[in-house]
Amino acid sequence: MKRDFLKLSDLSLGELNALFERTKELKALRKARKVVTTLQGRTLVLVFEKSSTRTRLSFEAAMAQLGGHAIVLPVADSQLSRGESVADTARVMSGYADAIMLRTFEDARLAEFARHASVPLINGLTDGGHPVQLLADLFTLIEKFGKLEGLKVAFVGDGSSNMGHSWVEAADLFRIDLRIASPEGYRPKGSVKAFSPQDAVKGVDVVATDVWTSMGQEKEKAARLAAFKGYIVDASLMSLAAPHAVVLHCLPAHRGEEITDDVLEGPKSVVWAEAENRMHVQKALLEKLILEGQSS
Repeated sequence: MKRDFLKLSDLSLGELNALFERTKELKALRKARKVVTTLQGRTLVLVFEKSSTRTRLSFEAAMAQLGGHAIVLPVADSQLSRGESVADTARVMSGYADAIMLRTFEDARLAEFARHASVPLINGLTDGGHPVQLLADLFTLIEKFGKLEGLKVAFVGDGSSNMGHSWVEAADLFRIDLRIASPEGYRPKGSVKAFSPQDAVKGVDVVATDVWTSMGQEKEKAARLAAFKGYIVDASLMSLAAPHAVVLHCLPAHRGEEITDDVLEGPKSVVWAEAENRMHVQKALLEKLILEGQSS
């Protein structure tokens, strides 16, 4: 039976921890220049309704390094752009591929695709969440701290964004002490306590941020810049975190807006390892979804 990965909680806590163990193995094998061919002969279709750098490259590289093949399909180049239904497209793709990744806007569109696809569907980003990015973020923290439970994490920025929502989900799953600093109108759904940036960051192990204006929100940029004034992750804010604290940013970064250049390039930044870990953790995810689905 196929398994989809639309949100972090589509996998159990035990499965997620096993996924991180496999990620560690795969990363070590890559560093040792060992060839892994677990997905030889398998095909992944990557469907993009939003532009991408890391998602596209990391999934393509992941499949290639596991012996498989990835086909990239921008929606503008597909019949979806000319009115073909999501249902018809999902059925056809399922006949060609062993898994599909969709990067889109509405979560309802992702859910519809999942209903009609007969192979695993992976959420490559929607308005409501970015679970593959969170897998990389969490694995990066395991590399740094050796654990997730009990870590103190401050997310400074747009808590109503896909990253904000995925951090809330991750905190519930892994018992992370999450503090979200967002202005009024940009806080995640539910009863999340409101923090100022300074209160959120005080004594934490991790400071995470993201762009203030995401894809599709360009017309809101002026209003968002005004709303988020004072929410920049700079050296002054970082001085309030624990001495061992690290900084996460899922990229791309708008340097000088949500984060300063000296912090992004500084000794507390694990951003570049975080970006590379997208590929390693997605290898483990692809193995799990494709191989387990085809052996059941």
